[in-house]
Amino acid sequence: MNAAARVRRPAFGRITLLWCTLIALCGCNRTAQRPAGSTNPIAPVVAASRATLANTLTVAGEFIPYQEVELHAKVAGYIRSIHVDIGDKVKQGEVLAVLDVPELQAQVQGAQAGVQQSQAEILRATNEVTRDEANYAALHAAAMRLQQASDARPGLIAQQELDDAHAKDEAAAAQVDAAKSALSAMQQQLGVSQAQQKQVSTMEDYSRIVAPFTGVVTWRYADTGALIQAGTSNAASAPVVKVAQTSTLRLRLPVPEAVAPFVHDGDAATIRIDALGRTISGKVTRSTDELDMSTRSMQVEVDVPNADGSLTPGMYAQVTLNITRTGNALVVPIQAVDNSGPQPVVLVVDAQSRVERRVVQTGIATANRIEVLSGLSEGEQVIVANQASFQPGELVTAKLSAMTTSGEANNATEAH
Repeated sequence: MNAAARVRRPAFGRITLLWCTLIALCGCNRTAQRPAGSTNPIAPVVAASRATLANTLTVAGEFIPYQEVELHAKVAGYIRSIHVDIGDKVKQGEVLAVLDVPELQAQVQGAQAGVQQSQAEILRATNEVTRDEANYAALHAAAMRLQQASDARPGLIAQQELDDAHAKDEAAAAQVDAAKSALSAMQQQLGVSQAQQKQVSTMEDYSRIVAPFTGVVTWRYADTGALIQAGTSNAASAPVVKVAQTSTLRLRLPVPEAVAPFVHDGDAATIRIDALGRTISGKVTRSTDELDMSTRSMQVEVDVPNADGSLTPGMYAQVTLNITRTGNALVVPIQAVDNSGPQPVVLVVDAQSRVERRVVQTGIATANRIEVLSGLSEGEQVIVANQASFQPGELVTAKLSAMTTSGEANNATEAH
């Protein structure tokens, strides 16, 4: 035996001694887990059950006005007067600015003159109808008397005279019809003149910039004497003022794609406003029901009353939403699922008390529980601790763990 062999033999002996020690320790641990009189290791288990999964989502939101609009002039003109500045409170219907449009004023006067002329023409046509009806009545009566006399004493009245009387009667009737037609035409012309007057009067009303709702002026773009282009004919026309409704604010927040399907109108919301040190309650009012492709999030809004004006558009708030994720989910403790491999796996203790390795499909998860969509049935027992110490097919003694699926702790999901 050479020297090298003598050196390797003690090393081999030490390695062998180490393996024996590890095996003995494992045996001791396995023995410690076994109850007296049993040779099977104890497996802490929990039965899969159905429950409602509730969760919370905390996301940053921004206050924006409930309504905000830039007011343009519909007609071009010079600003004669502007009555408001930034920060001024305005009421619905209040005149904010007045434009000077001389050519429009001339059109209004012309339309008014046209209406007056039509009214005068109608009066004249009405008088003509009255005159023609009176003339017709007289001629018709004379013709009827001559005809009656002729019928009573034939030959008393010359036929020529009778024909002339009937011709005058028919001519007078036609004159009445013509006068009535002229009156109808004048009445129609009055309608046209009144429509033109209404049109130019409406355009004149557009020379006044009016507040569409009660709010506050957030910006002023023009001063007295400035030339304002019509907003309908010039896409690059500048607005006169901007008005925002702030008595109620929209708190807009982006909800991540993962939880967007579980956010519904009416969900409770807790709103923390750090700038004011206030916490208020609210509810989800509306949502877009679609994802923004650039951010993969859904825009959700909470209407927040702001009668005292303490909240300002642009402020940020932390919003916590109470989300009911699913109403009848099959759940197990989150510790029961092994996600270290390519697929989620649980260890099930079957009816013969043997360990079975089961691939499952999981759904939503909270801090304590996870939903199992497939691969597991209600009531089956899953091992919830020390899964690495159990092997598929191993005979075990199932012991119900103190860990249950009945309690649910809130899980705050942070999203910014």
